[in-house]
Amino acid sequence: MKVRFFLVACVVLLSFLGVCQGGSLRKHFYRHSCPEAEEIINKKIQQHVSADPTVPPSLLRMHFHDCFVRGCDGSVLINSTANNTAEKDAIPNLTLHGFDVIDDIKAAVEAKCPKTVSCADIVALAARDAVSVQFKKPMWEVLTGRRDGIVSKSSEALTNIPQPTFNFTQLKQNFASKDLGVHDLVVLSGAHKIGVAHCNSFSSRLYNFTGKGDQDPSLNPTYAAFLKTKCKNLSDNTTTIAMVPGNATKFDSHYYPNLLQKKGLFQSDAALLTKHESKHIAQKLVEQKYFFKKFAHSMKRMGAVQVLTGSAGEIRIKCSVVNS
Repeated sequence: MKVRFFLVACVVLLSFLGVCQGGSLRKHFYRHSCPEAEEIINKKIQQHVSADPTVPPSLLRMHFHDCFVRGCDGSVLINSTANNTAEKDAIPNLTLHGFDVIDDIKAAVEAKCPKTVSCADIVALAARDAVSVQFKKPMWEVLTGRRDGIVSKSSEALTNIPQPTFNFTQLKQNFASKDLGVHDLVVLSGAHKIGVAHCNSFSSRLYNFTGKGDQDPSLNPTYAAFLKTKCKNLSDNTTTIAMVPGNATKFDSHYYPNLLQKKGLFQSDAALLTKHESKHIAQKLVEQKYFFKKFAHSMKRMGAVQVLTGSAGEIRIKCSVVNS
C-alpha cells in the first residue's frame, strides 16, 4: 500500500511539475523520436576523446556540477546575459571544460532530429560514453527523457556545488539535499581518480591550514612534500596537478588506496576518513570490480536528481541559449 501510494503521489506530482526523482526516465527514450541519437552521441565522443584524452574527466565533472544545481537539467551549459550571470560563470565552474564538445554533439543531433533531444540528456550520455571509451563498453546505464531547464544562476552554483574545503558534515548534508546518501558520497568521490586540480583549490593544506602558516596534519607528509614541489605558494592559481598520483586519464579504483594512505588531495577527500562509516566504505571500494558496480549505481542515482520531464522545461535548440 505504501509503495502504491508513493507511485501515485509521484505521478500526480509529475502531472503538475514534471519533476520526480527519475520517475519518468527510461531506457532508449528516443527510440521512436530519434532512434540514432545515442549512436550519434557515442560516435562524436569517440572522436573527441581520441583527439583529447582530458575529455572524460571534463564531461564527468560537468555532469556532476549540472546535477547538483537545479537537478540534471543542462542549466550549467547556459551562457550569461547582460541581465544574468549564469552557472558556468560561478567560481566552481570557471575551470569546467568540454562545452565545445557538447555543442558539437548537439549540432549533429539537431541536424538529424530537430528540437527532439535535450541538452541535459546529451550531457548525461556524453559523460558516460567518454569515461567508457577506455573500456570499450558502457560503464553505467543512462536512462533518458530529461528536459532542459530555463534558469541558470551563478549564485545557485555557489550554494549547491560541494566545495573542496567541506568537512564530512557539510558533505553529508549537501548530498542529502539531493537525496543521495553517504554511500553515494564516497562512491562518487572516486571520480577524482581522473582529471586535474588547480593548486589554489588545496594549497592552504600545504601552507596555511589554520591561518598560522601550518600544514594539514591529516595529509601524508611525503605526499605534501611532493605537492609543494608543484605548488610553491598560496597565490598559484594556474598550476595543475593530477588529483590522484599517476595517470590522470585512466579511470579505476586507485583513488581509494591513495585516500587510505592519507593522500586525498582536497580537504573534502580527507573528510571521508574522519567517520567510521565512510572510511569503511572506502576500504571496500579498493576492490575494482566492486567499485565499478557501485559507481554505476550511484551515477544512475545522481543522473536522476530533480530531473525535468514531461512538459516541464524545454528542449533547447542551442545548449548555451534558452529558446526565445
